[in-house]
Amino acid sequence: MSPFEALQLPNGQLISNRIAKAAMEENMADAHQAPSEALMRLYQAWADGEPGLILTGNVMIDRHAMTGPGGVVLEDERHLDKFRQWATIGRAKGAQFWVQLNHPGRQTMANLGQPALAPSAVALDLGGFSKMFAQPKAMTEDDIQDVISRFATSARLAEKAGFSGAQIHAAHGYLLSQFLSPLCNQRTDRWGGSVENRARLLLEVVKAVRAAVSPDFCVAVKLNSADFQRGGFDAADARAVVELLNPLAIDLLELSGGSYEAPAMQGEARDGHTLAREAYFIEMASDLAKVASMPVMVTGGIRRLPIVQQVLDSGIAMAGIATALTLEPHLIKQWRAGRDLNPQLPPIRWKRKPLASLANMAVVRYQLRRLSRGRQPNPGVAPLLALIKDQLFIARRTRQYRAAMTNSSH
Repeated sequence: MSPFEALQLPNGQLISNRIAKAAMEENMADAHQAPSEALMRLYQAWADGEPGLILTGNVMIDRHAMTGPGGVVLEDERHLDKFRQWATIGRAKGAQFWVQLNHPGRQTMANLGQPALAPSAVALDLGGFSKMFAQPKAMTEDDIQDVISRFATSARLAEKAGFSGAQIHAAHGYLLSQFLSPLCNQRTDRWGGSVENRARLLLEVVKAVRAAVSPDFCVAVKLNSADFQRGGFDAADARAVVELLNPLAIDLLELSGGSYEAPAMQGEARDGHTLAREAYFIEMASDLAKVASMPVMVTGGIRRLPIVQQVLDSGIAMAGIATALTLEPHLIKQWRAGRDLNPQLPPIRWKRKPLASLANMAVVRYQLRRLSRGRQPNPGVAPLLALIKDQLFIARRTRQYRAAMTNSSH
């Protein structure tokens, strides 16, 4: 199967090729948490590169629950015109353009000044960095129902704005992923305990989203193949969840892995074991694709066309690319033209893993901001410089966010 062959989804929609621009957190909302001009320019660059599918970075379902202070929020119609503009740009060259809907749960920065909800009151364990995150409170039944309703509302608004699909983020240690993990979900009610109970919130969200949108609108799920933490959500859990998702009307299942505590999505496991440098999750994803009734996409470290081909040959329907597209936004178009490009960032080998993880994200966001200003990427940027700039940027956005929330009536 060629990477440039179309993929027909269960709902009948077509993705023009098998390569997706996977989600990355941009933190580029305007002062009102709506899509900014810089964000539009960034997506213009990616749309021009002609991926089959473009996934946004986190679009938050609640402005009180943010993965970062510069996040985009879609919870009502107040900035729907900006979302329409964004959707038009992303779809201009024929790509499917889906919003990634998310709630951070306990992965909420303490300095944002908002409460952190979680399945149980289990704080993040990041050693000396743990205090950076808000102490979570266990969600009530009303909190859970509100989250389900918000996912559905945001998906309906995304369709109204002209996006062609929505991806429900249930990976990387965010709220839905927290419910799936026996480490942070210690509930004894119907939302905790067995894998069926831990998966209940994800299933209810998928059903509510599907009911809120038209059959032509694509509904996808992003799921961890594993959390890479002892006693956490593992490959057997992932298999069970895929089997629970199979009867639902899901058009694509993206498999990744890791969380803030174990950033496997950057090629690092909690025990310090370095995963294979490319296509980290291909083996697990290939096993899960055998039991999945919907097409499967794998993301994590892919940057060369032969690896994309390897992913497809293993029975996986799509390959998602993230970091490589910050270094060469037209990578897919270049590959199609026969150019054998392999864009990559130098690895960061700092001893303090959480700090190295932050620096890695900062270097990626440095490239995103350059692209958003119409400039060329700079993969050789010093990680420390990128980290300092990123921390200053986040501090400024945090002050803006807190001021806006203080002045807001809701």
